Formats: sequence, structure tokens, C-alpha cells
Amino acid sequence: MMMKFCRYICAGTDSGAVNFLKPETLEIVHSWQAHTAKLSDMDAQSQYLVTCGWAERPHGQPTLEYFAKVYDLIKLKQISPIPFHGGAAFVQMHPKLSTTSILSSRTGQLQVVDLMNPYTSNLHQANLATFMSHLVLAPSGAAWALADLDGAVQIWAASRSKLQYTESATPTEFADEIQPLPPMAIDSDDPFSSVGMPYYREKLLSAWSEDQIYEVGLLPPKIDQEILKHLTPSNIGLRAPNPRKTLRNQMDRLSVVNSDGTALAAPKFLSEKNNDTNGEIDKERRISDAEVFTNPGLTGSTKADVPVMYRLMEIKYSRYGVDDFDFGYYNKTQYSGLETHITNSYLNPLLQLFKYTPLFRNTALHHAASSCHAESCLLCELGYLFDMLEKAEGQKCHATNFLKTFSSLGEASKLQLTEETSPQSSLESRIQAANRFLLRQIGSDYQRMAPDGKLDMTLTTQAFTNMRCSECSNETLRPSPKHLIELSYQALNTNSRMRNSTPAFSRILKDSFDGQNRQRMWCDRDRRYQFVDSWETVQNVPPILVINTGLNKQIEARQLWSVPGWLPERIGIVIEKGRLLCLEGEALRVSQRTRHSRPLVIYDLVGLVADVSSGEHQKSHMVSLINVAISSRDPQQDPQWHLFNDFLVRKVDRHEALRFDATWKTPTILAYQYEGANNVIDDTWRDTLDTSCLFQTWSLNPYNVLPGYWPAVLDIATEKPEVGTHVPIDTEFVRLQQEEIEILATGDRQVVRPTREGLARVSVLRSSGPYEGLPFINDYISISEPVVDYVTKYSGVSAGDLDPSQSVHPLVPLKVAYKKLWILLNVGCIFVGHGLIKDFRNINIFVPKAQIVDTVTLFYNPTRSKRHLSLRFLAWYLLKENIQSETHDSIEDAHTALKLWRKYQEFEDAGIVEKMVDEIYTAGKKLNYKVPEKGSEKWAGGLTVGNRGRDTPDIDSGVSGPTTPVGKKHGSEYFESPLK
Repeated sequence: MMMKFCRYICAGTDSGAVNFLKPETLEIVHSWQAHTAKLSDMDAQSQYLVTCGWAERPHGQPTLEYFAKVYDLIKLKQISPIPFHGGAAFVQMHPKLSTTSILSSRTGQLQVVDLMNPYTSNLHQANLATFMSHLVLAPSGAAWALADLDGAVQIWAASRSKLQYTESATPTEFADEIQPLPPMAIDSDDPFSSVGMPYYREKLLSAWSEDQIYEVGLLPPKIDQEILKHLTPSNIGLRAPNPRKTLRNQMDRLSVVNSDGTALAAPKFLSEKNNDTNGEIDKERRISDAEVFTNPGLTGSTKADVPVMYRLMEIKYSRYGVDDFDFGYYNKTQYSGLETHITNSYLNPLLQLFKYTPLFRNTALHHAASSCHAESCLLCELGYLFDMLEKAEGQKCHATNFLKTFSSLGEASKLQLTEETSPQSSLESRIQAANRFLLRQIGSDYQRMAPDGKLDMTLTTQAFTNMRCSECSNETLRPSPKHLIELSYQALNTNSRMRNSTPAFSRILKDSFDGQNRQRMWCDRDRRYQFVDSWETVQNVPPILVINTGLNKQIEARQLWSVPGWLPERIGIVIEKGRLLCLEGEALRVSQRTRHSRPLVIYDLVGLVADVSSGEHQKSHMVSLINVAISSRDPQQDPQWHLFNDFLVRKVDRHEALRFDATWKTPTILAYQYEGANNVIDDTWRDTLDTSCLFQTWSLNPYNVLPGYWPAVLDIATEKPEVGTHVPIDTEFVRLQQEEIEILATGDRQVVRPTREGLARVSVLRSSGPYEGLPFINDYISISEPVVDYVTKYSGVSAGDLDPSQSVHPLVPLKVAYKKLWILLNVGCIFVGHGLIKDFRNINIFVPKAQIVDTVTLFYNPTRSKRHLSLRFLAWYLLKENIQSETHDSIEDAHTALKLWRKYQEFEDAGIVEKMVDEIYTAGKKLNYKVPEKGSEKWAGGLTVGNRGRDTPDIDSGVSGPTTPVGKKHGSEYFESPLK
């Protein structure tokens, strides 16, 4: 038996061995003796191969083994087998659950087991008349089929109704029968006008959509530029060396459909663009440049009146994960979008609306820069997110940390605001409830650190509720502050005159402030339930007005928003003698001219969140439309409206932003801001940044931490970080969720959800001074989520290291570790490390390129190879050091990156950087970029230290205490790595 999986072809033999072959050359690179006799069955999924086979007996026929053997295809070693007392004869791996396998005996005993926990399993028994002959699992994983020697087939499934059958995987396509053309005489006496053109008002049938267009031929293949450059004459034609960029008889597929470039093509993965062999610049259309966005009749959406730019954004995954997706295809502006592959990302449009409200943005950043260390502080997380969006300047971002904190709040789950607790609820109702909860929670977070009530004055409408009994006229008064306004559409039903006219937005807003209502309530004077009239008296309006439109409760009001120009971009509010007036349009302009006679507060529309229903077969989603001119540092005369559809960001005109349609686009949340606060961007938080956490030790488990495991914190007098301070850094991660895949009808594997990782350890070192290389941050992160894989070989983190009750390392919450890095970033430090781009993405922090020194980039030559050199190989070749031999240590890796950067500086001084990088790639190609074993002849083949440029200084020389990791007994005043 033979199958291709991972990067090998797995071939089973009659002797019970499994050979691993290279697909290109069919060369055997490894062999594994799985069973003593022949194989019975095998299957592979993800990185694991499971086999069943026969075992030789001393005096008798071979018998089925009572263990299914498991082999790791990445580490190339056998792991714990799976016990199966019935004799394992057949095995199938689940196509979606990468570590789940199904074993079966010849008598029909079935066992479903997890490879990571082989001693916990589910047993089943199939009733078979004879021995079992085959076991097959459906590509969807929903059912499996058993076949016996009599030809009977049994199908097992959790639900009969969910089973789907197909007679053939792909229907057979037959050529259309060619109809003979009718005879047509051509006579010079017949005028062309006799053919005629019909007058039409409807769409022509000839205007076919993309799904009705089929390719009937291919364009001729383009000749590779490398071939054209080396063409030489020969006896017959021209000839050139074969560049061998493709396999034999392989060529690029060239489509003739949409060759005029007017249609919008899907983006390629970044890896596909890098491997593009046509030698030409990619000419695919960019989504923000395509004029087709303004055409409401495109076929890219399921409704004819929904523009493509409003469609539901989905991330496609390749084998390289989300990093391979081309987000730049959807955004060419300077404003960053947010990714959607995270739970509760339906809040993305609301977060963007908050970010581009200057007063909100300033408050969040000032709070994040304070000494707040609360683990579940949403206002801090908003500050971190807003800072990341500003620094990214149009590059991709994601709100993982904020959404994780939001999901961890018990009240959010009780209110059913998370996707896990309310999967079937209306998205429009959920985001308005989440808006209400966030404003209240943010106010509470701010009050904890600054009880001056400043944020309440920014967001809260101060009002009193008046209640009068309809029977005894007893009146009561109570304060009723509120963080947002719920629109009330009572004006639609007041009288027939109003029903025949359209009430203005200012009238609806005024009625919402007044809050007039009648309901049965308890009357203290009558001691019984009576009808009570209530209304509100507004004392003060805040600088920010956040408004829920409430269209989910009053569907008939949707037609109001469909009226062109009904939503004003500017409103005015007057509070005089206990009465509140709302003005817009001409009334506002008249009041502005006479504003000295009465207090007038003018508000500008910052933006809105809209509910978009893309079609009958697509779920609705949220987008935000924001006037970014209000939050720009330089005042602008004209509004700058932008559409934020998750990671798609595009500039739109004012009419498109404020145009609504009851059938597919309705507003849910509005935000107005006092005009005096426009363009007020306060960055003084950088001057008041609290850095105290860098100069003190703190841990969740201080009594469990061994004395030698505490990091040596910075000295505030002599080691205070500043602009330009270099800090070596390395991080380690564990897996919180395995990759989920789906098998398509074509047999291809499609990644549904990529692997999700969590920060487990972060180490930051000194780069200069007497204690150079000594860590001042060495935090292990306490993770509340279940860890599915500690990846100990690559992370150095074991089970128990992240548990406060067991760990001997200093454990801190993610918020504390993140804040330390955020402080170093905003102080102006420059991070030195290896592969920092991916690390910072997983941490959910954006570091500008000017503040990164990445040894992956320093020692990279794309003209030689597209391969990036590993830290271990660079350390061996340039430093003669053997690192990561057994496991990874973040202190050791950060220290090695520091040394490599120093070595690069030597090469720069000598002017031999390019020469040395070429030499490294040459040596790496000979060794297949693997470090030889220590003590072998090839081990000494690296760069001789000091043979070019100046000698590399010994970083550890002259320091009495140990730097990166030198083991000492516990109790030393200096830090030693626990892994050494």
C-alpha cells in the first residue's frame, strides 16, 4: 500500500516496514519497521501515520497485533501506540479531527480514540455475518461504511437525516450538439438597416453573469523570460537552457474569461505570487481601484442591488495559514482594517467607530498609559488597539486581545453578547446590546483609575425622569443618566397629519431625549398599580452622542432612513429653561447666526455602523462608514468618508455613505461629536507613560517561584530605557486550537480555521552595560484556556509551567506581559530578535519597521534562495555555537540574536555583508541548511571567528554574574536559565 502525505510518499512493504520516499526522486529517506510481519492497513492525517499489522508467532501463523502503531511524520519518530485488544485490522483517520482515529477488528469491534490520549476511547460493535473486509470513512467525517466478505455494506452515522449521497463525484459533461446555421443570402441590394436594433428597457439576455460564462479554449502559454534571454540560433530554430521552474509538460493556466480586466479577480496567496514563474509583474486588479464598486448590478453578490464592496469578507487559508492571505489586495488606504477569523469579530465596525472619535481615542490612550493593571480592563485594551491601528498605517491588524477580554467577562455571556452564547440571535440586536454594555463597562473601568467622572461627562447624558400617576397626580423625580440614546419613532404614529408627512431626524431625536411613555406602575400613594405617565428632563448633553437606531424593534421606521438626505451630517442642540430642542438644516443655520441669544451646541456626524444583508443565502454582517476627516491631525475642508468592511477599506463619497436601503443596508449605531473637539488629537499620554512595571517584580505565584528564576529588573537610575535603546527579545507560544480542515468534493483539503496560538513566555534582555545579555523580563503567561499542545520541543514550555498552583516560574497575566512590551515600544526601544514579525503578530502588537532589527532579514538574500535561514544554523556557522539542540530557550535565542546582530555590524564595517551572506547560503545548500552533529568533521566547517573584519567581542567577558543561560545553583543574585 502507498499514499502521499506531508512531504513524503509513505509506502508499506510485505515485511511490515514503512518507507518514506521523496516525491521528486522516489528516494528512500527513512524507513520504519512498524510490524514484524506484513501490514494490514495504514492511514495518515496532519502529522501522524497510524498502521495496523501482523506479528510473527514462534510456532504458528501470524496474528493481528493488539497495538496500532503511531508515527510522527515531522519528528520522524515513533510515539505511544494505541492498545486494541480485538486485534487492529483496519484504521481510518478522521478528515477534520487531525488527532482522532477509528480502529476496527475483523470481527466488527470499533474503537474511536484520540492519539494524544490513547487510553480514553469509545467502543462500538457491528453485527456482521462474516469477517469484515473494508472500513471507509466519508470525506466529511459524518459517517463510515463497513463491508464484509458477503458483500454487505453497513453505514454508521450520528444522524440519518444529515447523510448525503451522490451517484457520481463530478457529473459528466458532454459537448453541445452543433446546430447547422440557417442559409442566409447576401445581396448588395439589402441595406444593413434592415437588420434593425430593438428598443429595450430591461436587461438584455446577452448580458450574461460570470457563472454563465464558460471557457472554450486557452490562451497560448507565455514563454519564460529566462528562456528568451538565453536564446541562441541552432540548426532548426532557436534553443535555450531549460530553467526547470516547472515540472515536465506543466504550464500556467491562462484564462480567457475577463481578459479585458474589467472584472474583479480573486487575490492570489502571497506564496503563489512569490513563486510566480512568468517573470512579469502581477497585473491583477486591486479591489480599491476597481470602478466596478460603484455599479450596483454586479454578479459578485447574491442581490442585484448590493455593491461588491459591501459583501461579506472571508479569509482564505493556505497551508501557511492566515499570514499567506493578501490583505493588501483589499486596502490601499492609510487606514487599517481588522481581520475576521477571530471569535466575536462582529464588533470590528463598532471598534473602528470608537477609534475615529477623537475624544474616545484620547481617553482610551491616556487610560492605557496609566498604572492600570486590571486583567479584564476593556478601556486599556481599546487603548492598545487604537495605538496599533495608528502605527499600522493601513497594514493588517486584528483585535484578538480585546475580543478575548470581552469574551472572558461573565456579564457579556449572561447578556448573550458573545457568539458562543447567542449563535441564533439577530446580529443587529446583538451589536446594539453590545454597544450599550461596552459604554457602561468602559465607564466603570475609567472610574476605577480616575474617580473624577471625566469620562461620564464625555459620554453620559445627565437627565431626570419625571413620573406622574394618572389617578392621584402624585409626582416623583429620580436621576436617570444614560450613556447612549435609543431612538424612539413615536412621531410616526402621533396623528394622521404626521403619518402623511415625513418627520425630520431632529424631531425623532428630540422625542428620544424626552422619553415620553405611559405604562402600568406601582403608585406609592394609592398602594396599587396605576397608569403612570413618565418623561425625561435633560440637564446636560455630553460631547459625544452615541445613538442606537432601534430599527430591530420598529421595522416600519426603516422607510424613513431610505429617504435621501434624511440623516443630517450636522445637528444642533439647545437646552433652555428645562426644554431641549434639536435643530438641523435651515433651522440650524438660522440659529447659528443668532447663537449669542441662547446656548447652542453643534455636533458633527463621525460615522455609523450599518447592517448589510448580502442576500438570501448569506448571513447579514456589519460595516462602518466613517468620516475620517474629523479625526485627522490636520483639519480638512471636505469630508473624507471611508467604508470599513472588516479588512476591506475604501474611500466612498458622501452620498454613498449616507444612502440607505430598507432591503439591504440599514443603520444600527450613530456617533456624533461636539464640533469643538474635531481634529483634537492628544498625544500627551506619551509624556505621562507609566513605566513602573519595568522596575519591579510581580507574579501570580510568588511563593512557588524558585529564587534563581526571578529576572533582574532594570535599575530606574541607570537603566531606564529611552529612544534608540536596543532590547533583544524572544517569545514562545503554545497551541490553543488545532487546525480545522475540510475535504472538498474534488478531494482537495481546505483550511477552515487555522491553528491558534497563545503567548506562553516572553524574555527581554539588556543589550549593553555591565550586565549585557541579562534578562530584565522573563515572564511566563498564565493561560486560562485549555492548551491542546505545549509544543515543548520548540517552545521549551511543559505541562504545569503555566499553572499558578504548580509552576516554579514567575507567572503573570497576558495584560501585564503585553503592557511591558507596549511601554518599551512607545518609549522608542528597538527590538532585536529572530523572526519577530510573526511573534509580534501572535502577541497582537504592531511594531514599525524602524524599531525592528530582525536577523532573519539581515541574513537573507532572495536572489540566492527564497529560504530564510534558521537561528540555529546562523549560530553554528557564524558563532560556532550549538543552540536548540534539545529544546528552545527564549533567553538563549534572544541572546544569540544579539550576537548575530553584532556579527552583522562587523560585516558592515568591513563592507563584506553581501559576500558573507552568499557564503552562508552556499554552505547551507551543501548541508541542506541543517546543522551537523557536534564533533563531526562538518561541525568545524563554519566561519572561523575573527577571520574577517574585527574580532567579535566576547559579550560575557568582564561580567561577574551569568548572562544568558549559565546554570548556577538557586539563590544567586543573578538570573540563570531554568532550562540549563
